[in-house]
Amino acid sequence: MHLLSTQRLNAMEPLRTKKVEELMSFINKCCEREEAVDIARAFFVTALNIISNALFSTDFATHDSKSSHEYHNTVISLMNVTGKPNVGDYFPFLRFLDLQGTRKEATLCTQRLFKVFQDFINARMAKRSSQTERKDVSSFDMLDTLLDLTQENKAELSLNDIKHFLQDLFTAGTDTNSSTMEWVMSELIRNPEKMVKAQSEIRQVIGENGVVQESDIPRLPYLQAIVKETLRLHPAAPLIPRKSESDVHIFGFLIPKNASVLVNVWAIGQDSSVWENPTRFEPERFLLREIDVKGKDFELIPFGVGRRMCPGMSMALRTMSLVLASLLYSFDWKAQKGVVAENMDMTDAFGVTLRKAKPLRAVPTKRSVRSSL
Repeated sequence: MHLLSTQRLNAMEPLRTKKVEELMSFINKCCEREEAVDIARAFFVTALNIISNALFSTDFATHDSKSSHEYHNTVISLMNVTGKPNVGDYFPFLRFLDLQGTRKEATLCTQRLFKVFQDFINARMAKRSSQTERKDVSSFDMLDTLLDLTQENKAELSLNDIKHFLQDLFTAGTDTNSSTMEWVMSELIRNPEKMVKAQSEIRQVIGENGVVQESDIPRLPYLQAIVKETLRLHPAAPLIPRKSESDVHIFGFLIPKNASVLVNVWAIGQDSSVWENPTRFEPERFLLREIDVKGKDFELIPFGVGRRMCPGMSMALRTMSLVLASLLYSFDWKAQKGVVAENMDMTDAFGVTLRKAKPLRAVPTKRSVRSSL
């Protein structure tokens, strides 16, 4: 309600637009210097600053800063260690030994983030204590909302709870989005005819010297199909965890009450009985089939389904669609020198999120307005 409701997302549209403009400015500088762009890191900064402004009303990093790399590395490390197979999960009596150093590594990553959160909490509490009244409730961010809940006894929240909650929002809203953008750009560079088709659609809708707005996205069906196809082939969360609420038999197997169940979203997207040519990148399939990602069509559930599906789905779709449309409208893209697009390494790195093992570095060039139209 306070962060991800339709009303709040609509109110945050100018913020998302501004951060995408900053991303375009950074890519334009890379274009002038003829430099390749690390797509995942570039979009991570955009996603990071959108989340940090929603939570703390400030930017955490800039595209040219080392701090953005540090945040990115911390989040990736946390995602990797969380998804790493752990001996203690199979032999609980050995868990206290932390044989693989999993707990130690996770603790170090968490402490780095918690230190940042604690600094913001301390500064905000000091500021609030010096104010006698609120002047503009609409300017309050998520941290203000959480601190209000701790003081008004509306929720049993401690400051430690707040830091854990902020960590969930922080990590879930950055790494998943940046990895998805890396995958979609990789697929488009490998399939240049798909990129040209998307660019043609976008440039016809936006016009000659326009700027992509969120209101333009519904008029871009092929762009939306590209996003869906990317989420089918490369779901950000390949395994969705659930817990069985009662004993249940499925195909002759007993799933006992309280058992942890991992829904393999990646396997569903690769199932040949559901999808024709499942390993091929074919956005056109979604122009012919009425399938959405919002949890009603079980063939495509990158955000999960039911009451516990990803609450950040709407924000993610808005942000990714706006960024992708802007990237394709303003620039043409190709693989960096020495990489053959058709033979690009598409190996994934398994973790809580499904990232590309070899980061994509793509070379942008400014589009020719006359030739593109």
